[in-house]
Amino acid sequence: MEAKSIEHGPLEFLFTVDEETGLTGANNLEAGFVQSKTLMNLDSEEEGALYVGCSGGKNTIGTWRASYESVDPKYAPALVKVKGLKGGHSGLEIDKGRGNSLKIINRILLKIDKIGVRISAIEGGNKSNAIPREAEALIYVPAKKLNDASAIVSQYNSIIREELSTVEPDLAIVFEEVKGKKNGKVFKKILQKKILQTISSLPHGVIKMSADIAGLVETSTNVAIIRTDVKKIELTTSQRSSVASEIDEIVHTVASIFELGGAEAHTTDGYPGWKPNMESKILKTAKETYFSLYEKNHMLKQFTRAWNAVS
Repeated sequence: MEAKSIEHGPLEFLFTVDEETGLTGANNLEAGFVQSKTLMNLDSEEEGALYVGCSGGKNTIGTWRASYESVDPKYAPALVKVKGLKGGHSGLEIDKGRGNSLKIINRILLKIDKIGVRISAIEGGNKSNAIPREAEALIYVPAKKLNDASAIVSQYNSIIREELSTVEPDLAIVFEEVKGKKNGKVFKKILQKKILQTISSLPHGVIKMSADIAGLVETSTNVAIIRTDVKKIELTTSQRSSVASEIDEIVHTVASIFELGGAEAHTTDGYPGWKPNMESKILKTAKETYFSLYEKNHMLKQFTRAWNAVS
């Protein structure tokens, strides 16, 4: 920008701030602020790589109005915990087959639901753009079936650890009895059923791979965060794609599942992406320039930029 000796046509340079804390810089751009017709985005992570596309994203949030009832005094409190997962960025690591703590704990809760277990609260995940690493549920178990519940959790600890042994060697699913919490509140049975069935139905992971670039995730979704309080149970998911119509489609799918499960679905405005164009003139010029500057023995890699969504 400061060089006086380089010949070039008209240029505009755009800088935005606060991407990771809310996209506040980009959100304050106004229409017509930039006049140029060709854009080169220099926000990338790897030297020697050209990023030729971008994943846009939206969050879809399901909310159930909480309805509780007093727990039977013959029930004992316990915790089910999922921990030790790697987690990771829901754009960059979504295709790595890593475990999702919310999906895992839901499998356990569905299984012990069959012996009469009641749920008081579910918590897990902390960012919409992160694969959740940990989750826990406060449950109440018929006192006579505490050993049965513990055995089921232990069994599924072995089953799921075996399923994910290559990618999640530190996974642990534990059952812990809780002392001194006899008089609690639990979800009404119909609400408990709706929440568990909804989480079970929600897709997580890669939805579609790119047909243009080998190994590139084009569309994905992440079951990210669940929170319980006295008024509501809220489940946040995030959807990504470099194709705008595919974001709309997966958002519609997730929202439909929420609504079928009795939740109110809300989708954030999100941010746009763009589909890679391997025939782009500016891409051809950039590649030719790169090779002319750095010689042919430098391998030029082509990637799609997985833009970090904001929690």
